[in-house]
Amino acid sequence: MWMYLGLLAALFLGLHNLCKKHAVQGNEVFPVLLGTISAGFLLLLPFYLGSVWYPLYMQKIGFYITEVSWKTHGFIIIKSMIMASSWVLAYQALKHLPITIVTPIRSAGPFFTFIGAIVIYKESPNFLQWIGFFLIILSVLLYSRIGKKEGIIFKKNKWIFAIIGATFLGASSGLYDKFLIQTLTLNPQTLQFWFCFYTILILLIILSFTWFPNAEKRKAFKWRWSIPAVGILLQTADYFYFKALQDPDALIMLLSAIKRSQILIAVVVGGLIFKEQNKRKKLVPLFGILLGVFLILYS
Repeated sequence: MWMYLGLLAALFLGLHNLCKKHAVQGNEVFPVLLGTISAGFLLLLPFYLGSVWYPLYMQKIGFYITEVSWKTHGFIIIKSMIMASSWVLAYQALKHLPITIVTPIRSAGPFFTFIGAIVIYKESPNFLQWIGFFLIILSVLLYSRIGKKEGIIFKKNKWIFAIIGATFLGASSGLYDKFLIQTLTLNPQTLQFWFCFYTILILLIILSFTWFPNAEKRKAFKWRWSIPAVGILLQTADYFYFKALQDPDALIMLLSAIKRSQILIAVVVGGLIFKEQNKRKKLVPLFGILLGVFLILYS
């Protein structure tokens, strides 16, 4: 069951990436990020208020937000700091790079998760899983060669380093999620609500130095329908992902790889919508990534 939940998470993440590209194009990154997280928070707020006023009903429908200790709040704040850093880097990179380059690089995230799952959680990969993960990494390297034809030289482009850093931090957060869900036994909606709350606080601090005092940047910001859509789609994807993680049999390295199937939506549909270059050539490494994911699932 957890694999199907992972595929649902991948579907909503793929749609989320398309909306995110639309939201950040020619726009100020930090207020866009604040808007998306705020939309997700507002989506979850009725569940929190319902849990305070009508706890029995919220427990009955499965969306009860539990009370957590201050120590647990501290663990959630750490996750918020990790993901806020990852998103700031990812949104900046997405603003300056084609989605058909950004998304495949982020698809290397399962490799970092793979290593962490072996070292931290002692998950044991088999031969096909090893092949699948290395297929994903080699496919990403092939994308770098295609990226040069679009004027994107990976060694000299700072946004490439930004998206790589975002990918590493995102993979670290994925490993941390297993600890929060399985060890601290947080349910998905509780983790999501407080995570959004603390992330908003972090972003407000950043914006108070980088955006609010600057009148020109405030005028340059454009509100788009895709901004709240990004937040809603992300929280929906995270809900299915965290539900999958609640299964004690769920392997974080396989779940992380399953989520990468979102690349099909981002590269094929995104390439058509945003009219990006070399779409046919990008299908070759795309096939390699999908084959890697298939081998992981098949194994």
